[in-house]
Amino acid sequence: MVLPSSMRLKGHRCFSYLHRFGEKYYSSSFVLKVAKAKPNLLKRSLNQNIQSTFHLRCAVAISNKVSKKAVIRNRFRRILHHHLKTRLEKSQDLSNAWALFSVKPNTCISDPYPLLEECDRLLKSANLLS
Repeated sequence: MVLPSSMRLKGHRCFSYLHRFGEKYYSSSFVLKVAKAKPNLLKRSLNQNIQSTFHLRCAVAISNKVSKKAVIRNRFRRILHHHLKTRLEKSQDLSNAWALFSVKPNTCISDPYPLLEECDRLLKSANLLS
């Protein structure tokens, strides 16, 4: 299950903005970059949905260095999207921010549940999850 379009980040301008100005939070398997939202960088189709219920938009980046097989990378991306959707829908404190999850190379994604707990710890350290 993918994130709803109101929670998704798309476009190279958004990603370069996050890489350049995002505050970084590290764990053993993830790098979380969080920056204040800039709606004018969104694509026009997404920019029309600014008045949505979610103010936090996020994206997941998984490199070829994590796994050479796209099936495995996409499966973990779907699991992580579903986890983010359920956790962020429950959260009442949704800040006006953008977040980028980058999975570090050599991360073992065969068992995703410890990684999801690590994702929760990162969200709490970035004050995106209460």
